[in-house]
Amino acid sequence: MSAMRISRLAERTGVPATTLRYYGAAGLLPAARTASGYRVYGEDAVERLEFIGAAKHLGLPLEEIAELLSVWESGACREVKAELRPRIAARLAAAEGRAAELAAFTAGLRAALEHLAALPDRTGRCDPGCGFLAPGRATAVPERWRAAAVACSLGGGAREERVAAWRRALDGARRVEIPEGLRLTLPAARAATVAGLAADEQGCCPFLDFRLHLDGPDLHLEVRAPAEGAALLTELFTPAA
Repeated sequence: MSAMRISRLAERTGVPATTLRYYGAAGLLPAARTASGYRVYGEDAVERLEFIGAAKHLGLPLEEIAELLSVWESGACREVKAELRPRIAARLAAAEGRAAELAAFTAGLRAALEHLAALPDRTGRCDPGCGFLAPGRATAVPERWRAAAVACSLGGGAREERVAAWRRALDGARRVEIPEGLRLTLPAARAATVAGLAADEQGCCPFLDFRLHLDGPDLHLEVRAPAEGAALLTELFTPAA
């Protein structure tokens, strides 16, 4: 096919002409010029735009896409793969971290609604007696784990599988004792796995309290239990000998 003007390229790819011009200014989409100064593109521009669109869909910034394009143009498929893998892994870790934060925030909102529903409908003004607006507790919710029975509903093989799953997820974690439990620090990339295990664990062991905090590349997991549940906490979160 002969060289395309920018309007034709926009029509074929669905990418607006303004975006094509922006890509050109950013060095992502080179164009030749006619004698009268119009931009013209070859068939390779269509493939280039497909590559750019796929990379943007993965959340890669234009700076990284520009680096990838240079490899894509001159390198083998395996080289593009090698460049893409760590970048996608980094985006996945960040997305999983945001998902874990959102899950924790959602759980806090749900607990706050439950707490509000349990408060009496007083006719007077809100004051510290309401409980929900007590000083220093504007977002406080009851700690249900302290009142839960210390018992695990899992048994036999299911419990052994759960212990093995925790040990895989926490392999290499740094452990520090805290009041009533442990604080474990591990890579943030494991946030989604840890959050899922914590949710499952509270389904069978509601006396365990989990708090996740993302700190850049690190995930801090705090696990607490009443004194009667200390043995199970140790079983789950202490490395195998």
